[in-house]
Amino acid sequence: MSLLTVGSVAFDALETPFGKTDKIIGGAATYITLSASYFTKKNNLVAVVGGDFPQEMVDLLIEHGVNTEGLKTIPDGKTFFWSGRYHEDMNTRDTLETQLNVMADFDPVIPESYQTTEYLMLGNTVPATQKAVIERMVKRPKLIMLDTMNLWMNIAMDDLKDVLTLVDVLTINDEEARQLSGDYSLRKAAQTIMAMGPKTLIIKKGEHGALLFQGDRIFFAPALPLEVVFDPTGAGDCFAGGFIGYLAKTDDISFENMKRAIIYGSAMASFCVEKFGTERVVNLTQEEIDARVQEFVKLSSFEIV
Repeated sequence: MSLLTVGSVAFDALETPFGKTDKIIGGAATYITLSASYFTKKNNLVAVVGGDFPQEMVDLLIEHGVNTEGLKTIPDGKTFFWSGRYHEDMNTRDTLETQLNVMADFDPVIPESYQTTEYLMLGNTVPATQKAVIERMVKRPKLIMLDTMNLWMNIAMDDLKDVLTLVDVLTINDEEARQLSGDYSLRKAAQTIMAMGPKTLIIKKGEHGALLFQGDRIFFAPALPLEVVFDPTGAGDCFAGGFIGYLAKTDDISFENMKRAIIYGSAMASFCVEKFGTERVVNLTQEEIDARVQEFVKLSSFEIV
């Protein structure tokens, strides 16, 4: 089944305890589509970049089967740029610089060839923009998934709550879940948030795994203990890409299949953190993915006599 991802394609400059980079390819939609490319071959992208965005980076997406018909270039504009520094624990970071550039006026246009997409992934961006994408779909997709962050809860909460009434799956981290719901207990927070609209909620807990909620059902996926976490940038987006990519591949949105999808998403996130930026994600083999998924299975499988 086909997948449409709408979000940012950007430049990042990163600094972690393991080193630093100059400008490299980043952005939520970049990570999502690259991760999803290992699962679905109908992988469509809507984003905007400036005239400074190199063709070889577009070619990288195309080589992974990403349809870039919806990638708009503003010749006299500059691509969205973010620079950040991670602390020793790799769980906290400082934003050093943010340049919205062409993203400041991002007005997503959905090509006609994308209009029959069955799965829609709304990467983290302005809630009003996310809503506009849904409204511009001629036919509602089978499943709409949305990612957001605490920034929009701080400055656009009404718009965020508005778009939440239109989506099927929401993915946020534990801090954001508590802020959005006003509840400290994640189980109670999940019920509050699902009452806002999403039938399914994923709460990411970083190195402590992820929780999947739907109605009164709960599933916990562990995180794989890695020897080295090199760069956490994009891990959450790779998780989302693996999750919705697997759903699009199997075309099964049952809770049982979502449990499998969350493991595949976790596997893709675990690869992402092993290198800077997209470096690890662009060079995976199917054998590596299958082996990593089996590591997750072994990690959480046990018998009681």
